[in-house]
Amino acid sequence: MPKIITNTYLISAAKIIDGVGSLQDCIDLECRIHARGYDISVLTIEPLSADWHSELQPNSFRSGCGPIEALAQAQQLIEHGSHAVVITAEDYIKTGFSRAERLEKMSIYGIGYPLTEAYTELSQAFMQLHQIDDDQFKALASALFDNHQASYAAIEGQSPQIEPKWFEFITPLFRGVDCANPLVDFSGRLLLCSDELRQQLCLDKSDVLELAGVGLGQAAGDGKAHLSEISRYQHLTQAYQECCRRAEVDFCREFKAHRALLEVYTCYPVVPLAFLLSSGLVDSLDEVPHFLQQYPVTVTGGMNLARAAWNTPTLNALVECFQGLLDSDKDMAMVHGNGGLGYRQGVALLRKFPHG
Repeated sequence: MPKIITNTYLISAAKIIDGVGSLQDCIDLECRIHARGYDISVLTIEPLSADWHSELQPNSFRSGCGPIEALAQAQQLIEHGSHAVVITAEDYIKTGFSRAERLEKMSIYGIGYPLTEAYTELSQAFMQLHQIDDDQFKALASALFDNHQASYAAIEGQSPQIEPKWFEFITPLFRGVDCANPLVDFSGRLLLCSDELRQQLCLDKSDVLELAGVGLGQAAGDGKAHLSEISRYQHLTQAYQECCRRAEVDFCREFKAHRALLEVYTCYPVVPLAFLLSSGLVDSLDEVPHFLQQYPVTVTGGMNLARAAWNTPTLNALVECFQGLLDSDKDMAMVHGNGGLGYRQGVALLRKFPHG
C-alpha cells in the first residue's frame, strides 16, 4: 500500500485549568503567522452550554472524540493547501453553571437515563460479550484506578488526596473514583501548520511534533438502542488500525518497548478496557492486571484525577502529550478519544520530527 504523505506539525499546545497556565505562547505564534500574511483556520470544540442535540455547525466538534476529529480535519486542511489551523476550546464547567444546570446539560440521553446508568448497561453488555462477572469487572476497574494513581503520583510527586466517599459505589459497577470528574474550568489551544510555514517561522525540529496519523470510527448510532454494537468496539479497532496504518507504525511493539506514551480515554472503566483489547495491547481481559502493573496507560492520571471538562479531556491530553513527549526520551504518543456512549472513536499519533 502506498505511503500516505503527511506534512502536518503540531507547533504549540497550551491550556489553562482553573486559572493555572497560559495560552500566551500559542497566541504569540498565531500573531507571527498572521504577520506573515497567512490565514489561520479555526476549529472549535463545543462547550457544555451548546445543545447536544442541535445541528452541528461547520468547523465545530462535539463529544469526547471531538478533538481527535478536529485533528483529522486540520490534517486534511493542511494537506489540501492550508498552512495553519488552530483548535480551540473553552468550557467553564466549574464556575459557569449551577449544579442543577450542569446535571441537566449532561443528561444527553434524558433525565431518566443518566450517563452513569448508560455506562453501567454498556459495561454489562461488554461483560456478557467477554464472559466476566461483576466481581471480575470491579477488579479490573480497581487495577485501572491503581494505574491512574501511579501516573498521577509520578506527575505531581505525591499521591492524590481523595475523600473516602469517592471509593463508595455509585452504581452496581462503578465507584466515584472510576468515573470522570468534570468540575473544572478549561481553555486550551492546539496550533498546527505545514512544514513550509514551520520553516518560515524558524521553529527548531526538536520543538515540534509530527501529526503522524489519525483514525476515526463510528457506530450506527448512540444511546441505549446501540449498546450491543458499541460494546463490541469494532469501530474502535477500525480507528486504531487506521491510525497505525497512516503512521506506518506498530504501536503495540513501540509501546511495549517503552518507546511511546499513551493516553487512553478513561471516563468509565469499560472504555480503557475496550481500548486495550481493540489495540491488541492485551489479548484477553485476563492479561489486563499484569499489563497495568507494567505500563502507564495515561500521561495525565486519568479523567477523574486530572479532571475532564465535558468535550475537552482529549484536548487536555494532547497538550500534556505535546510537552511530555518533547521533554522525554520517548519517540511518539498516542491519544484516544471516545464520544457519547462510545459511538464515536478516534485515535491520533504524535511523533517526534523527523522520523525514520
